[in-house]
Amino acid sequence: MFGYDMVLPMNTGAEGVETALKLARKWGYEKKKIPKDEAIIVSCCGCFHGRTLAAISMSCDNEATRGFGPLLPGHLKVDFGDSVALEKIFQENGDRVAGFLFEPIQGEAGVIIPPDGYLKSVRNLCSKYNVLMIADEIQSGLARSGKMLACDWEEVRPDVVILGKALGGGVIPVSAVLADKDVMLCIQPGEHGSTFGGNPLASAVAVASLDVIRDEKLAERSAQMGEELRNLLVNIQQKFPNYIKEVRGRGLFSAVELNSKHLLPISAYDICLKLKERGVLAKPTHDTIIRLTPPLSMSLDELQEGVNALHEVLELDLPQMQKTKPQNISSVAPTICDRCGRNLYGSPNEDI
Repeated sequence: MFGYDMVLPMNTGAEGVETALKLARKWGYEKKKIPKDEAIIVSCCGCFHGRTLAAISMSCDNEATRGFGPLLPGHLKVDFGDSVALEKIFQENGDRVAGFLFEPIQGEAGVIIPPDGYLKSVRNLCSKYNVLMIADEIQSGLARSGKMLACDWEEVRPDVVILGKALGGGVIPVSAVLADKDVMLCIQPGEHGSTFGGNPLASAVAVASLDVIRDEKLAERSAQMGEELRNLLVNIQQKFPNYIKEVRGRGLFSAVELNSKHLLPISAYDICLKLKERGVLAKPTHDTIIRLTPPLSMSLDELQEGVNALHEVLELDLPQMQKTKPQNISSVAPTICDRCGRNLYGSPNEDI
């Protein structure tokens, strides 16, 4: 289905990421001849790859990293979507870079879409500098973005793909790492494993899930329904321009970014709680972003019902919440990244 020689099944998305990291390092030492213990993995600012120690060692999220140090060495960061900065890192460290691990669409960061042509640039740079292109498609893959893989939007083929979440059909934990033999066979039997990795039940569920996605044409459905969803959300944005800064996404992978200046003292979390009361589950990110990832099987009527709930929250609930919630925002500090010192998501008092 994906065109790779081999698959290494694991249990969770984070475990899939760990497997890909180990695979990249092993490939780097065996095939690229990186000096012992000097392999580097490059990842993107704003990334989210899980909660294990290796995964948070790539993170810019202070809540994920504080209190868990020392973080693992061998990681460098680059801005997501900046192919010029990526090439500079490859030029300066290329002999030691084993892999570039990235999300084709950054999910936890707020459904951040890269600039057009970025994925092709990444593919070209990884080929030029002999670096493994590793796509974390745990959130963005399996029809979520309107394509089978989000990398398919630019028709690029990563060296390694990580799958999870929807692979288990919402039934059982299962993840997978895909690669060709020249990469995958760098890990020999006995060098990596997991107690329940590749167990028969999880494997059967994964195969059935992929069959459903293919047979019911859920990627095409996601693309169509995603367009409908964003059109409906843009209509709400036009009615509440002071509250909604941007609507973005691909397929049924969408986000509504709120205008903090006019929203205060209410956060995206508060909005999500009100949405829950109206029957809609959504995920807040960084105080000002609401992520929407409805089921790929959702009907247009159900989609409309969910959007109506957001309209009602903004029209009816938000003004009342703004009146009753204490406005103690002066004590809220900007989110400064421990790693790079940046104000990651802007000041609570500025229009972000």
